[in-house]
Amino acid sequence: MSSDPALGQAPSDPHAPTGGRFPALGPDRPIVPPTFSTAASDGPAPTSGIPTSPAPAGPSRERQPVGQEYAGAGVGVPPAAAPTGPGPAGAGGYPDGPVNVPPGAAGATDPAPRRRRLPVVLAVVLLLVLAGVGVAVVRPGPVADWLGGEADDTRADVAAADPTPSAVLAGVDPNAPQPTPDGVRAALDPLVRAAALGDRVNVSVADVLTGQPLFGQGADDGTVPASVTKLVTAVTVLAARGPGYRIPTRAVAGANPGEVVIVGGGDITLAVDRNGFYPGAARLDDLADQVERALGGTKPTKVIIDGSLYSGPTLEPAWDEDIPTGGYGSKITALMTDGARQDVAQAKRDHDAGNHAAARSSEPDLAAGRSFARLLGLPNSAVSRGTAPPAGADATAGAPGSELGKVESPPLVRLVDIMITDSDNILAEALARQVALARNQPASFVGAAAAVDQVAGELGLAADELALADGSGLSRTNRISPSLLTDLITLAGNGDHPELAAIFGGLPVGGWSGTLGDRYGTAATDSGAGVVRAKTGTLTGVSAIAGLVTTKEGRLLTFAVLTDRVPADGTDAARAALDRITATLASCGCH
Repeated sequence: MSSDPALGQAPSDPHAPTGGRFPALGPDRPIVPPTFSTAASDGPAPTSGIPTSPAPAGPSRERQPVGQEYAGAGVGVPPAAAPTGPGPAGAGGYPDGPVNVPPGAAGATDPAPRRRRLPVVLAVVLLLVLAGVGVAVVRPGPVADWLGGEADDTRADVAAADPTPSAVLAGVDPNAPQPTPDGVRAALDPLVRAAALGDRVNVSVADVLTGQPLFGQGADDGTVPASVTKLVTAVTVLAARGPGYRIPTRAVAGANPGEVVIVGGGDITLAVDRNGFYPGAARLDDLADQVERALGGTKPTKVIIDGSLYSGPTLEPAWDEDIPTGGYGSKITALMTDGARQDVAQAKRDHDAGNHAAARSSEPDLAAGRSFARLLGLPNSAVSRGTAPPAGADATAGAPGSELGKVESPPLVRLVDIMITDSDNILAEALARQVALARNQPASFVGAAAAVDQVAGELGLAADELALADGSGLSRTNRISPSLLTDLITLAGNGDHPELAAIFGGLPVGGWSGTLGDRYGTAATDSGAGVVRAKTGTLTGVSAIAGLVTTKEGRLLTFAVLTDRVPADGTDAARAALDRITATLASCGCH
C-alpha cells in the first residue's frame, strides 16, 4: 500500500474559538429522550426510552494495512456501569494484529461471555448515564420485539444468568464546571505537536451541554477520516430512514411459470438459515417457505437474481486493490448473505477467537442466489442474473411480477449499532446506499456520497466540510473536518433529533471494549479508561479518533482528532499519542 501524497495546507491556528454551532442546552433546552416515529418505517418502534440492543458477534471493521481495529461488543455511551475486571487480551479481548492474519489464526480467548452480558450492561449504561447528564429517560419498551432479536425464552435465560453490572465507570454531573478555551489549549498544545502524529494534526474539542468550541487546530479542514466516516454514515441513515426501518428482500414471480426472482434490497445481514452470522437476521429459508406456499402446486424451475437496485461499480475506484481479498471488504451488491462470508461457521469461530477477517465471496449476489436455489430444490445451474417483470395493478398470486414472499432485516437502529461496534465496512456501504434511496439518488458510491452530503446539510451540519467517496472510510479520498464530527456528536445528543441518539450504543469504551479495549493502560493514559468512548479509524498514514469524554469533574466533552500524515511504521505511536490527548481531557479541569 502506498502512502498518501500531501493532503493540503498546514492547519491554521484557531486559538480563539467562539460560539457554538448549536444552541446551548441549558435549563430551557434540556436533552430529551428519543421517541421514534413509524411514519417512515414498516417495522415497529420502541415505545419509549433510549434504544438499546445487544451487539451481536460481527465482523471486524475496516480493513487495515498495519493494525486491525477490532470493535468488539462494546457498551453504550456514555457508560456508568460495566462489568468489573479486565477482559482477555487487554480489556477488550480484541488484540491488534496484521491485516493478513489468516482466518483461522488464534486471537483473544473467549470473548463470548462479554457478549452475553451486553443486553443487560448496555441497557444499564444508557439509562443510568444519560439520565445523569439530564436526559429524562424511562425504561425502554419491548426491545426483543422491535429489534427482531432472539426468541423470548432464550433471552430470558440469558438475562437470568447475567450478573447485575457494578457501577464502576464515572458518572456525569450536568452542573460540573465547563473547561475554558485557554485551559484546554494549555493542556493540549504540547500534545498535538507530538512527532508521532506527523505534521498535519487537525483537532476539535467542544462542550456537549452548551455546544461551545473549546479548542481547535485545523478544526474546519477536511482530513482523511478512515473508519471515523461511519459516524457520518450512521447519523445520516438514521435521519433519512428512521431507526425502525427494515430493509426488505423480496421474491416475485418471473415472466414464465416456475421462475422465481429474488430482488435484493441491500440487506447484507441476510442469512441462509438459522445459523447465520448476524443474530436476528432475515433468512432465505423463511423466504423459500413463503415462495413454495405462494406457488402452490407449481414447482420452481429457475431462480433469477435481481440486483438492479444498485448501480455503478461494485468496488469504489479509490480503494486499495487488496480490499476485496484482505478479509474486510467485498464487492457491494444489492443481494448477499452474511456480509459475503464464504464460510459462516468458520467466521463465527474466528470472531470468537478474536480474529475478525473472513474469506469473502467474489460474487456475493450469485452465492446468495445459489443458496436460495438449493432451498427451493434447484441446482446452481438454475441461477442467473436478470430483472423482475413489472407487476400488474391487479396481479393475482403467481402472475408475473406478483410478490411471492418478503423478509426484512433487523431495524436500522440495530444495524447502526453493529456497524459502529464492529466497524463493519460492508454494512456501512449498504447503509450509505439506504441514504441514497431515501433521497431518490442512485444507490451507488457516487449517489450515496451525494445523499449523505445532502442529509448532513439538512441536519445543519457544515456539508462543505464533508467530501466522501464511500460510507465505510476505506477510501483515501474521503475528507471530513474535525469540527463537523464534534458538531455531529453534539447534534445527536441535544434532543433536536432524538433518533440520532442510536449512534452512542456501539461506541467502544476506553480500556474496556472494542478498538479501545487494550488502550488507556499506561500511566500517561489510564485517566481515559472508562471515560473515553469513541470511534477510531486507521489506514496506513492515517490515525483518527472521535467521540466523547467525561472530565474528572463530570463535564461531558466531545472531541475529534484526525491526522493523515502519520510517519511510516508509526501507527502504534500515533495511537498512543491520540490516547494521551483524550486522556488529558479526562484528567484536566482545564479552567
